[in-house]
Amino acid sequence: MHKTGLSSITKKLIMAVTGGGFVFFLLFHGAMNVVSIFSEDAYRWICEFLGANWYALVGTIGLAVLMVLHIIYAFILSYQNYKARGKQRYAVNERPEGVSWASKNMLALGAFILFGLAFHLYDFWSKMQLAEIKGNEPVDGIDQIKFIFSSNYLSIMYLLWLVAIWFHLSHGIASVMQSIGWNNIQWKRRLEWLGNFFATVIVLMFASVVIYYWLIV
Repeated sequence: MHKTGLSSITKKLIMAVTGGGFVFFLLFHGAMNVVSIFSEDAYRWICEFLGANWYALVGTIGLAVLMVLHIIYAFILSYQNYKARGKQRYAVNERPEGVSWASKNMLALGAFILFGLAFHLYDFWSKMQLAEIKGNEPVDGIDQIKFIFSSNYLSIMYLLWLVAIWFHLSHGIASVMQSIGWNNIQWKRRLEWLGNFFATVIVLMFASVVIYYWLIV
């Protein structure tokens, strides 16, 4: 019987494209948040610029589509890999040599990140852009940052969430580049280094905001 549907390579490519889109978004979002440390007025202007304007709404819808596709194909590929291992998955539970911890736990990391994302959307997006879409007065971005990160509990939870994001990104970024063809032996170490580098840059941008408003302001 001829199997219909997308090939495994196509599914991995979809994962790569959607994941790569999120990497670019996180770089922008992290840089935007860092602005709040240096200029509260500039950050307020950015929030206003990215409110319920048509271009911001298009971007939000695009991100939502990327997220849904990424999650769907993450589960599909994980299930396929689970089935492909067959009885071998019961034989040994040790991590193979050369396979990172993040690589073996990408689905679990993704689930934890998704859980944290739900809180992040509630803490910020629902009270800012979504409130404006509904015709309500959005909260002030700086005031909301100060409010959220005045809490020890929430600040620690956000930092733990960022640790999970780092592990997910460190492997995910390298996987994106491998999926588009940069997967030879010569590039393997370079891709791992680039994955760690961009993951660290992104997480440090977000973490600096948490630490600044939690411990310094």
